[in-house]
Amino acid sequence: MSRGHLYTVEYRPQFSGHETFPLRYGWLKKAYDLVSETKNDPKNKSKFTDDEAIATLGVGKNMVSSIRFWAQACNIIKESGQNGFAPTQLGEDIFGIDGLDPFMENAATLWLVHWHLCSKADRTTWYWAFNHFLAQSFERELLVKDLMRLAANREWPRVSPTTVKRDVECFVRTYAVRMPSGRGLHEEALESPLAELGLLKATAKKDGFRFVAGERSTLGDGVFAYAATQFWSDFSPSAKSLSFEAIAHEPGSPGRVFCLEEQELARRLADIEGYTDGAIAWSETAGLKQLVRRRELVDEEVRAFILRDYGRHILRRAA
Repeated sequence: MSRGHLYTVEYRPQFSGHETFPLRYGWLKKAYDLVSETKNDPKNKSKFTDDEAIATLGVGKNMVSSIRFWAQACNIIKESGQNGFAPTQLGEDIFGIDGLDPFMENAATLWLVHWHLCSKADRTTWYWAFNHFLAQSFERELLVKDLMRLAANREWPRVSPTTVKRDVECFVRTYAVRMPSGRGLHEEALESPLAELGLLKATAKKDGFRFVAGERSTLGDGVFAYAATQFWSDFSPSAKSLSFEAIAHEPGSPGRVFCLEEQELARRLADIEGYTDGAIAWSETAGLKQLVRRRELVDEEVRAFILRDYGRHILRRAA
């Protein structure tokens, strides 16, 4: 599929930044806390590079850089001015005072993190793997070759096979549960919280993996509606309708990023009117399967879709 953000002239690939460490439990909260506590300092980017960062975050120097990378990639912190970071609205909602899920115990948080990581083209390997890569089953080397072919076709400068190989290794470790090789290795096998989503699994074949499409029972209607709305705004913001084909198959779409089978996607779209308060509806008029926008949504309404998947917090906040 030779279209989308990766094929624009201005696109700049990213195959590094994580220092080869996949996202780990507790890292996003560490980053949020550090930025939140120093957000009034316009030069607080230095908090991730000074000597105190190692003690503050309780990790090694390379891991400090990795924590910063993941917090930005997952939309928990954002750049503020030339030398600063600030929490995003999502970061505040999840990890802030009275946060929805500061310890990432709710599956909704994992789906949100995954959505922000893989629906945008900033992280090339992650975006390519979920939105363009055609193989359902693969070995790491196949994904590396696919990305190197893409880099050559797009004439991206200074993309080395070694760097891409490390990026692919980190991608796999972010999502795949490693095959157990002995007793007491469950925590080691489940290296990243995103592995809990079950999107990528190791196969019996040496160095083999497969993407797992399915029902996604832990993906709430609120996060799905949030993702669909964000995709619509990015893909065709002025359009009053959005085709099923686009929602299912376009790069950056919910169908692609969440690995949804068409039947499951259609079921969710048929129900979307109920959990968007009628702002978006499903239509099959004249054989055209599409979403129809009945009215414009403001940012707070879209944010409210997420809150519904954390039901007990909504009631407490509304009181």
